[in-house]
Amino acid sequence: MLGQVIALVVLVLGTAALGVWWSARQGAVRAPRETSAGIDWSSAGIALAERVTFVQFSAEVCAACRSTSRVLGGLTGSSSGVGHRELLVDDHLDLVRSLGVQRTPTVLVVDGGGREVARMSGVVSDTQARQALNRVPTPAVAEADEGQS
Repeated sequence: MLGQVIALVVLVLGTAALGVWWSARQGAVRAPRETSAGIDWSSAGIALAERVTFVQFSAEVCAACRSTSRVLGGLTGSSSGVGHRELLVDDHLDLVRSLGVQRTPTVLVVDGGGREVARMSGVVSDTQARQALNRVPTPAVAEADEGQS
């Protein structure tokens, strides 16, 4: 009997730890993958915004995708030079494979030059989206850096 109680406690604690770990990963801003370096976004039919584009990979049956889309749509509406493109994974399997997209939603943060600067998976909050946006230098900062070279 005592062995069963101990096994149950270990199972409950392990499940709780897994839940905390999973929750912490939701929408977390991560470094980009090297796989996006050679993507020609325009030939893939994706028009990039001037400063940054949130490229969201979604599935039709995905509540987290709809929530993330609302957050990113709100942010792009209030920020100059920021765009949001939502792609269905079923319609873009070639990009999904080449970019290493493993779950939906996955959001790539792509700068105006087409380089991935950050990546998020899972439900994205407004705070996380703004944190990812801050990884892209503003044009004034980029111009100042070029002038110093």
